[in-house]
Amino acid sequence: MPKRESNVVGREFGNGLRAAIATTGLTQRQLAEELDWDESKLSDLVNGKGGVTAHEVEVLLAYCRLSLAERRHLMALFLEAGEKGFILFPEDGVPDQLRTLINHEKESSAIVAWSMNLVSGLLQTHDYAYAVAEVGPHEKEDVPKVVAARMARAEILRPGRTFTFYVHQQALLLPVGGEEVWREQLAHLLRMSVRQYINFHVIPRSIGAHPGVSGDFRVMKFPKYPPLVFLDTLNCGLFFDDKETVALYEDRVKQLAAVALNREQSRAVIDNILEGLQ
Repeated sequence: MPKRESNVVGREFGNGLRAAIATTGLTQRQLAEELDWDESKLSDLVNGKGGVTAHEVEVLLAYCRLSLAERRHLMALFLEAGEKGFILFPEDGVPDQLRTLINHEKESSAIVAWSMNLVSGLLQTHDYAYAVAEVGPHEKEDVPKVVAARMARAEILRPGRTFTFYVHQQALLLPVGGEEVWREQLAHLLRMSVRQYINFHVIPRSIGAHPGVSGDFRVMKFPKYPPLVFLDTLNCGLFFDDKETVALYEDRVKQLAAVALNREQSRAVIDNILEGLQ
C-alpha cells in the first residue's frame, strides 16, 4: 500500500500493531532487522501511514504470533485504512469505541464536546456516570468496567490542552441518579468551570430549537494529525477525519458558540439550579 497521511483507521491499526510488537519482546529496530526492513518503514506502519503491501503485513503479524482472530482484525483495519470514516462495534464489556476514544483524547491538543441530554462524559462524577451506565446498553456485570473506563478519561483534564464543553440547559435539569448525585454533579461542574483550560458554556432553553438538535458530538484536534469527529451510538462509535465531515461539525461548533451563554452566565445557571435544591 502506498505511503499515506495518517488517518483514524490507520492509527487504530497502528495501535493494535504496536501492542502486537510488544508481545514479541523486541524493539521496533530489532524487529525491523529480523524482517530485513528499514526501521522507518516499520515506524510509518505503526504510525498509521502505510507504505507496505498486504503480504508484508501478513508476514509481520505472523512473526508476532498473533491468534487467527487478532490477525484477521488487524488485517481488516489495514485494508480499510483508505476508507472514509471508521465504525467500531463492541466485542466485550467495555465498548471498543470507548477504548479508541480514550486513545485519541490522550493524543489531542484540543477537544470540543456538545451534549444535549447529559453532562459530557469527561465532566461526569463517578456516581453520575454509574447511573447513566446502568440505563445504557450494557450488561449489569459490565457496568463497573464501563464506569471505570469513563473515569479514567477524566485524567486528561489538566493544563497543556484546551477543553470546550457546550451543554444544553435541559441536561443540567435532569436529576440523574437522584437528588444527591445530581447536586454533586452540578457542584463538580462549578469546580471544573473555574479552570482556565476548561471553557464551559450552557445553551439556554429559552432559544428553542438550536444548532445542536441533531445530536451529541466531539471534535478533537491534534498536533500532528487532521481533526477528528466522534459520534457515539447505543452499539457503536463512529470516527470521521475526512475534510468534509470535519468542516460540517466545526461549522456546527461555531453556531453553538453564537447562541451559548458565556462562562459567568453559565455558572449562574448552575448556581440557580443548586439554589432551588436547598
